[in-house]
Amino acid sequence: MPPSSQLVIVANRLPVDRVELPDGSPGWRRSPGGLVSALDPVMRRNDGVWIGWPGGTEQDLEPFEDDGLKLVPVSLSADEVEEFYEGLSNATLWPIYHDVIAKPEFHREWWDSYVTVNRRFAEKAVQVAEEGATVWVHDYQLQLVPAMLREMRPDLRIGFYLHIPFPPAELFAQLPWRRQILEGLLGADLVGFQMAGGAQNFVRLVRQRVGHKTHRDLVYLPDGRTVRAAAFPISIDTEGYEALAREESVLDRAEEIRSAVGSPRKVFLGVDRLDYTKGIHARLRAFAELIQDGEIDVDDAVFVQVATPSRERVEQYRILREEIERLVGHVNGDLGRIGRPAIHYLHSSYPREEMAALYRAADIMVVTPYRDGMNLVAKEYVACRYDDDGALVLSEFAGAADELRQAWLVNPYDINGVKAALLDAYHASEKDAARRMKAMRKTVRKHDVSAWATRFLDGLSDVSPHEKSPRPA
Repeated sequence: MPPSSQLVIVANRLPVDRVELPDGSPGWRRSPGGLVSALDPVMRRNDGVWIGWPGGTEQDLEPFEDDGLKLVPVSLSADEVEEFYEGLSNATLWPIYHDVIAKPEFHREWWDSYVTVNRRFAEKAVQVAEEGATVWVHDYQLQLVPAMLREMRPDLRIGFYLHIPFPPAELFAQLPWRRQILEGLLGADLVGFQMAGGAQNFVRLVRQRVGHKTHRDLVYLPDGRTVRAAAFPISIDTEGYEALAREESVLDRAEEIRSAVGSPRKVFLGVDRLDYTKGIHARLRAFAELIQDGEIDVDDAVFVQVATPSRERVEQYRILREEIERLVGHVNGDLGRIGRPAIHYLHSSYPREEMAALYRAADIMVVTPYRDGMNLVAKEYVACRYDDDGALVLSEFAGAADELRQAWLVNPYDINGVKAALLDAYHASEKDAARRMKAMRKTVRKHDVSAWATRFLDGLSDVSPHEKSPRPA
């Protein structure tokens, strides 16, 4: 029998990854993501259950516990991984929700798989949710789950949170299944977005495409329910990152990194999933042009770009990797010298300790997505700069730009503008850099991931009509 709880988290992935233990047997390791850090204390306080896909195509996995967390796996077949995950989620919804930077694909069989998998997640949640429980559904892969839950279990308090941007009407309208997705989300009592603009887009679309009455952030449904759409900007475990950045082993590693890249006067750093939304190509090109123009010398500065492997079976991602690696090769061949490449490119993923060391080693963090729901890397860098030094160059199209206003904000489509911002950060005085960083650090300390989770659950409690159910602590 699966466990039951008053708090159920439903996300595409479980908070653990499958690994091989030292004795060769299969085991689990905690995932490094910010969502896991945010929800771990809430889960523990409420004896919660987390439903998600463990990755891979193992079938009939039983519920299990890992480090005190109750986990319920949802199995996907190889066809479903291809159609639901790589297909509808990442080749249709992802590009639509990110300004159609890449051309979306529309296939009816992908949609059928999306419906099937969403129903499987909803049925698992129904099995484990106690009477009047709170069910918190996460992200674009599971947008039909709230309405399915509502149909099966009207006693539940249901929240949904979208971790990526929600598009304007002109882009969302391209989806053949636009009404079904809107109606799916309307099964929730509270629909959360990274930014106020996303919530406004949603309410406007519901009014236009579904025909429900709306007022500001509220949608009034014919059955008497009220759905609220609001912004809840996600954040990071600020205290945890700062503590990590102060550890002696991390500081020693940061010195090793600087030495390994030639001990330049300035280290530029980019850290991203390898994704066409992240603007990696544009930032590397801008940096290369600054060297070409004679504004920066390879003896004085180096760019370290970490590109975490992502969706490698999707064609667009394979093409992107080839383009970036070709650019890095050209730049280093044309502008680098023996022992002094202009760009150090790392196509790999690293543990939190190594990331903290990279953040400590970098003088200038460059975060230039074409569109991003939030971008937690920017906040992680700020959290690690406990001396109030360092500089952040940040795309105005990242959700983080709304909060980190003291960064050097750029339009990533404007290469000359990116070059100017990189140069300004490069030449910034210690006093100016410290003033900016101090203000940004104050923001990320005040609005950390724990505050985000608390705000959402408080908002869900306030909007829900099911007053008889106890609110999660």
